[in-house]
Amino acid sequence: MRITNEPRDYAWGSASAIPDYLGVPTIGRPQAELWLGAHPGCPSRVDGRPLDEVLDDAGVEQPGMLLKVLAAAAPLSLQAHPDAAQAAEGFAREDAAGLPRDAPTRTYRDPHAKPELLVAVTRFEALSGFRPLDASLPVLDALAALDERVAPFAERVRASLERAVGWMLAGGEEARSVVRGIVAAAERLPAGLEAERDTVRRLEAASPGDPAIAIALLLHRLSLEPGEALFLAAGNLHAYLEGLGIELMGPSDNVLRGGLTPKHVDRDELLRILDFTPLDDPRLAPVELPGATAWRPDAPFELRRVRGRHRASAEQAIVLAVAPLSIVAGGERLELARGEAAFVAGASELELEGDDAWAALAGAAPDRRIAP
Repeated sequence: MRITNEPRDYAWGSASAIPDYLGVPTIGRPQAELWLGAHPGCPSRVDGRPLDEVLDDAGVEQPGMLLKVLAAAAPLSLQAHPDAAQAAEGFAREDAAGLPRDAPTRTYRDPHAKPELLVAVTRFEALSGFRPLDASLPVLDALAALDERVAPFAERVRASLERAVGWMLAGGEEARSVVRGIVAAAERLPAGLEAERDTVRRLEAASPGDPAIAIALLLHRLSLEPGEALFLAAGNLHAYLEGLGIELMGPSDNVLRGGLTPKHVDRDELLRILDFTPLDDPRLAPVELPGATAWRPDAPFELRRVRGRHRASAEQAIVLAVAPLSIVAGGERLELARGEAAFVAGASELELEGDDAWAALAGAAPDRRIAP
């Protein structure tokens, strides 16, 4: 099925990055995310009809994934996503409380997990996952040496990372003083801490005085080159800062925010689902296949960038053409122009041929490794 959608105009989005990449018109306002999938929050359309309705009417299983083009011109919220059990429980709890599913204070908008993969198209700046304390504490100590207001946070982190994050998210006067100290001292950080200085600058410009500025210094700061990828498992605290990327995730819009946003922040629920285990490196290395590069996270889907002729086995596929592309599945052929997309269901063998395309693939079983 050929599918279409309109980009979402979140304020942090770029007005030109998605149109330039896909060869579509600008609209005079930000184009932050293009959703390709059947999530009811913003389903793709088939001949004007929502994809989820079309699939229900045809008795076809809903996609087990959601593909997005994301274009950030300013930082997104500091956030994390629940695992499957947490999402199902939270969704049922908020339904039982009578909270409308589109309510601004709603945290769980569906009962699904949201493991998330991002591949950089341009240079992409991001924060992702807690780094080991021996990487973050020297930064806090350097700041505290420049401004004594930072010392209480450094002491709390040294004693308990989880409690320190909770204390900062509570946003009391002492926590706000820490942030003021970080902002004042960041410009005087010594050589070797340029990334931390840039993080503070960006976040203070976007959300002045936000407690998330301090928490950001506990996370990995990453500058992804095109083709480099991040995998964000459940509980990974992260924030995208700037750049164009392709995201593949579970079919979910469950976001628990911790700051850098005017939207609803559920501090207690975020702390409940956060994974405080330090990560050595959140990057995900690719796998080279004939005619494609594949990123295979610990999730029931994978993403491939097709350049040439490529064969794949999958029960579902979402395909986005960055250049003209031919798809053959189930004995049928579909030609996509630049910027067009398709959803393929019920086919086990796909043949793709084109100069540049993204293919999101999923099988029936969560542990299935999708064959080349």
